[in-house]
Amino acid sequence: MLKKMGEAVARVARKVNETVESGSDTLDLAECKLVSFPTGIYKVLRNVSGQIHLITLANNELKSLTSKFMTTFSQLQELRLEGNFLHRLPSEVSALQHLKAIDLSRNQFQDFPEPLTALPALETINLEENEIIDVPVEKLAAMPALRSINLRFNPLNAEVRVIAPPLIKFDMLMSPEGARAPLP
Repeated sequence: MLKKMGEAVARVARKVNETVESGSDTLDLAECKLVSFPTGIYKVLRNVSGQIHLITLANNELKSLTSKFMTTFSQLQELRLEGNFLHRLPSEVSALQHLKAIDLSRNQFQDFPEPLTALPALETINLEENEIIDVPVEKLAAMPALRSINLRFNPLNAEVRVIAPPLIKFDMLMSPEGARAPLP
């Protein structure tokens, strides 16, 4: 067990160092068994956090992200958080004014993360395979850059299915009512 934990820590450290040393605009910490975003990374990335435009934290065990994460990486354009245990986003997600795409598929959202509706550059939202019933259709319709939202395999209420199509000017992907996600 300790050996596996040590390997996971070493993998995270290696990936963070690669980002810093290469001056990359990408931080990929997918599949690193993270239960939270390591606080030590903020210090290591302090001088380059403004250059990072894509962070991938997919397929970890994250239950939440902190407000510090959102404010530290305020220049993000893409955030990939699929396959975690997230059920909400901090209100400080509003600091991500340059965010164009967010992937929150395969998480545990029961409520639509409404702070996303305040992001002016957001073009794509993926919330496939969550537990969302209701969607703030009017707020989504008012988003200037939104082009696509994926809500497949969510138990959306009938009202959303009827109200949304005439109000929206973007692609809204929904599964047929009662459809279940495919087994992994």
